[in-house]
Amino acid sequence: MPVAAPVKSIAVKAWRAASVDPLRNWYHPLPARSLAALDATIQELRRQPRPTAEVRLTDAQRAVCAPDLALVAHAIEHGRGFAVVRVPAEGYSKAELTTLYWLIGQALGRPFEQNVEGTILYDVTDKGQDLTKGARFSVTNYESSFHTDNSFGGDVLDYVGLLCLQNAKTGGVSQVMSGYAVGEELAKQHPAELEILTRPFHVDRRGGLRPGETPTAFFPVLQWNGDELLFRYLRYWIQAGHEKVGQPLTPAQVKALDTLDEVLKRRDLMAEFSLEPGDMYFINNRWILHNRTAFEDWPELERRRHLVRLWLQR
Repeated sequence: MPVAAPVKSIAVKAWRAASVDPLRNWYHPLPARSLAALDATIQELRRQPRPTAEVRLTDAQRAVCAPDLALVAHAIEHGRGFAVVRVPAEGYSKAELTTLYWLIGQALGRPFEQNVEGTILYDVTDKGQDLTKGARFSVTNYESSFHTDNSFGGDVLDYVGLLCLQNAKTGGVSQVMSGYAVGEELAKQHPAELEILTRPFHVDRRGGLRPGETPTAFFPVLQWNGDELLFRYLRYWIQAGHEKVGQPLTPAQVKALDTLDEVLKRRDLMAEFSLEPGDMYFINNRWILHNRTAFEDWPELERRRHLVRLWLQR
């Protein structure tokens, strides 16, 4: 497909705020049979504790959970691109909820490492770090802007999971947007800028360097493989990447990124919702851009906003 050609319309995936299905459909309470199957692992761990990352979903659990998670898997891969699995938080500790989430994640994809330290389950909480000094958005209370995770990674990150253990005092609302809809808008209104966005940019790896890797990755913001769209975007990492290699963004590149950011501010393209403790939010990271608004946290440490992130490959 020529890079400047109009983006193909894929009706279900190219949703807008007015056309996405009702909010009640986004939530999938985990049925009792699946919860009972996974709870067997929790009971076992209460008797014989071991690290969560060492726990594996059994074939029997997978067989029980597969029908109950089929709608979730279909929504993520072939539908709106996101879904929320809801597990009752009562009766489980935060560590036990994380284990249930870890097992459900394994039923939806293959977990993979989120940094050079090999972290599989990543705590998302405000640690008071400074974004301008190299911190990731996930450890601050800044609004993050619409983005995809792992935009600097060599491996394509298919799905992102976020488990809510504790929500903020105010703010921290989850927002999502369809990359297909964004691509359609760019193709209709800004074809020249779309063409530039399909060319590679330098993306800062934020210190997550493995042996032999360059300090920046070199990827386009969006690209097509047949009918499948791949978005890789977090503007701050692009700006930092070009500064790092000493190649300032050209005026045309700045205009293209500015145009994209204006589209990403459009509320008619956006869906938003809040997460409650026990909610497990999964998105298709290839074509859903996500954001969370800035938040004010509780003063007590034990009440502060706490999510757990999981990265999955299909």
